Amino acid sequence: MPVIFAYIFLVCIWATTPLAIQWSNSSLTFVASISLRSLVALIVCSALLLIFRIRLVQRREDWVAFFAGMVGLYPNMLLVYWSSQFISSGLMAVILGVYPFAVGLFSLLIKKENVFNSARVLALCLALGGLVVINIEQLSLGRDGFLGVICMLASALLFAFSTVWVNSVGGSINPLRQSTGVLLLSVPAFILTWFFVDGELPKVIDTKSLIGLSYLSIAGSVIGHTLFFYVLRHCSMVSVSLIPLITPVMALSIGAVLAKETVSVATLCGSLMVLVSLALYQGVFQLLRRKLRSARLQLPGYTVLRKRLFLFVGKVYG
Repeated sequence: MPVIFAYIFLVCIWATTPLAIQWSNSSLTFVASISLRSLVALIVCSALLLIFRIRLVQRREDWVAFFAGMVGLYPNMLLVYWSSQFISSGLMAVILGVYPFAVGLFSLLIKKENVFNSARVLALCLALGGLVVINIEQLSLGRDGFLGVICMLASALLFAFSTVWVNSVGGSINPLRQSTGVLLLSVPAFILTWFFVDGELPKVIDTKSLIGLSYLSIAGSVIGHTLFFYVLRHCSMVSVSLIPLITPVMALSIGAVLAKETVSVATLCGSLMVLVSLALYQGVFQLLRRKLRSARLQLPGYTVLRKRLFLFVGKVYG
């Protein structure tokens, strides 16, 4: 599959995942929901390995890469699923927008690659300001809403740490093998957590939970994780960290249309601050400026028109 198509599909999956998580929690506890999702995904991935006759472990170092990827799934997804009970799906996607900043931080700490400059430091400060505005709004909703935001921030940090670690130790591993290995390590941990935290089998699973669980198991875990490791293998860290710049706007729109989620003024302002900071961090404004300048210079007679305009202004005010 061309990398560009994998990238586009991954963006769409990430944008719809927060709402699907909320739907899957409709009649299931958050622990049961993520445990069932991971178990179904593991069964499907294992079947695919058998069908394509791919060995899961080809060298001892693969287990290190699997464990590095596991950090991005367990306990990371427990935090996401718990938070989905108290904050909107759109806000979840916006908070995950701090992921690129965390990737830059862990790239510096783990890979000794400094991606920060003055513009990105400014962007980081703007993003933190946006998160403060969002947190103030959540405080008015109560303790759970505030803790939901904090857990989503912790999730973004864990996911970024896992991403950089996987890129460092397992960038060449087949994406399907990586997804299966991560699930193989994560599923027992999820089941043990479910046993000690919940321990009760669901009596009734409604339609929303079935739709959300099915979508997350196949699209979110099997396809989404495999595409993520595929993109991570073929793209730079900067390109991968650009994804959260696109998904929040899509997630906010999907949540408003399908789930009738309302967006308050404070949440909207905070979200805009985070999105602008992401654009500044990724150099989107500089890129647009260069493209616009290039387009102007390529216009026929642009230089002549500009000189005549300067001459005209000079005569009027000269």
